[in-house]
Amino acid sequence: MSTNNAPAQDAGSPPLLAIVCLSLAAGVSAMAMRINDALLPQLAQIFGVPLATTAQVVSLYALSYGATQVLWGPVGDRFGKYRVVAWAVLACALASLACAFAGDFEQLRAARVLAGMLAAAIIPLSIAWIGDVVPYERRQPVLARFLIGQISGLTAGVWLGGVAADHLGWRIPYVVLAGLYGIVGVQLFVGLRRLPLNSSGRSGSAVATSLARTLGEFREVLGGRWAQILLLIVFLEGTFLFGPLAFMAAHLHQRLGVSLTVAGSLLMVFGAGGLVYALGARRLVAELGEVGLARSGAIFLCLGLGAIAVAPSWIFGVIGSLLAGLGFYMLHNTLQVNATQMAPRARGAAVSIFAASFFLGQSVGVTMIGWLSAGVGSGVAIGLAGGALLVIGLGLGQVLARRRRQGHG
Repeated sequence: MSTNNAPAQDAGSPPLLAIVCLSLAAGVSAMAMRINDALLPQLAQIFGVPLATTAQVVSLYALSYGATQVLWGPVGDRFGKYRVVAWAVLACALASLACAFAGDFEQLRAARVLAGMLAAAIIPLSIAWIGDVVPYERRQPVLARFLIGQISGLTAGVWLGGVAADHLGWRIPYVVLAGLYGIVGVQLFVGLRRLPLNSSGRSGSAVATSLARTLGEFREVLGGRWAQILLLIVFLEGTFLFGPLAFMAAHLHQRLGVSLTVAGSLLMVFGAGGLVYALGARRLVAELGEVGLARSGAIFLCLGLGAIAVAPSWIFGVIGSLLAGLGFYMLHNTLQVNATQMAPRARGAAVSIFAASFFLGQSVGVTMIGWLSAGVGSGVAIGLAGGALLVIGLGLGQVLARRRRQGHG
């Protein structure tokens, strides 16, 4: 197995149980990220605050999630990425219980901030660990399969929030999250005992043991021109996709007159699009390459958000969600794979900064789309975001094509 100071080219196959456990952890954290999307109208009514204010349980979660990423990278490098993920998952179970027992909106908001800070360790450190143990040429299909958990959690979170809004009450989803976090956390520690000592993500003498070393890792990542481009692109991707995603259930609920359960179910198809990509990733990567994936993903995203924006019937919600899910994972997986190579000697820090940019973009996007929706309507706001994603994805494809001509890919 490779260390953090060596590329992963010599790594063997990662333990299957470890990948499954990390994927499940990513799934529960994705549920937590999207659990409030369909709950926002009910939370606004219960707590007596405007919808834009209620959306802070989404935007502040994403903000704390993104801002804390840069801290978890060095921690993972120091104590072992897999081990830190396991402890973070158990801590998230306690934070979810704090959300469930919040007495008012301020307490819920504060508990969500804490939950975001803890969950921030899970996905980026999991991806960095995979980057440590899987060779680059095999990494994209492995990451795609790891993403199955995240995809499933994202869709389940939106659906569970919708069901809770209509039938169960807003506290139940947090109790469910706490239970799932607890179960997955125990399984992660079981898997940890079965890992070889040198594959837990800690690199002995290469460990970041001082503040100076940590800052040096951040400078190494941020000093690269390619890293700067990737970080900007993923920030914009988070802004213009996950900003609208927070309001899509409410948009379909208001536009089509369907229940929040149905609206959440329509958005579950977003995950189905992601599963289509994950299951066909090896073939898609071989046939399209990174350039084709980025460009095709951008086109599908634009078409999908456009269909949701105009949605004259529920079928447009289904088709739009499917296209948007497929397009997002084609585009984002391409970005993720490149992020694992931004700085191989400081992969934990690199992927953490990448994830921070992504989720900070989400926080900005939720605020921006909320403001736009209040001014011009949610349909127009979602449609504009689709156009922006088309430009972003086509731009990434052009940059990747140029790098390939220059011998970088």
